[in-house]
Amino acid sequence: MAIELNQPALTHARALVREGKVVTDDRDDWSEAAPTADEENAFIEREGWTAYSHWHMGIDKSENAETKGRYSFPFGDFRRVHRAGVIAGESRAGQFDHIEIRDALKKLLELIDGE
Repeated sequence: MAIELNQPALTHARALVREGKVVTDDRDDWSEAAPTADEENAFIEREGWTAYSHWHMGIDKSENAETKGRYSFPFGDFRRVHRAGVIAGESRAGQFDHIEIRDALKKLLELIDGE
């Protein structure tokens, strides 16, 4: 499994933050804010797999493009970037040595926090 940085997702996330479409929640809030499986399925049905991919910072190109297993490190609720999701993703990426994803999420957090 070779998970890489999903560059279109990073571009999408940065644009949302610059537009003010961000929730400045705390890390522990992500478990409540993260989309449920039903919400993910409804979004995919409505918007398609490409739009779904833009909400995940990780991509495993060895997986089928139309499966959830291809996408990892979610950071928002399909409307806004959640600071909590960015923090959770940064931590998880670091734990599993996905350095490029970790660093991208860290920079996104800095953008959110205005640093």
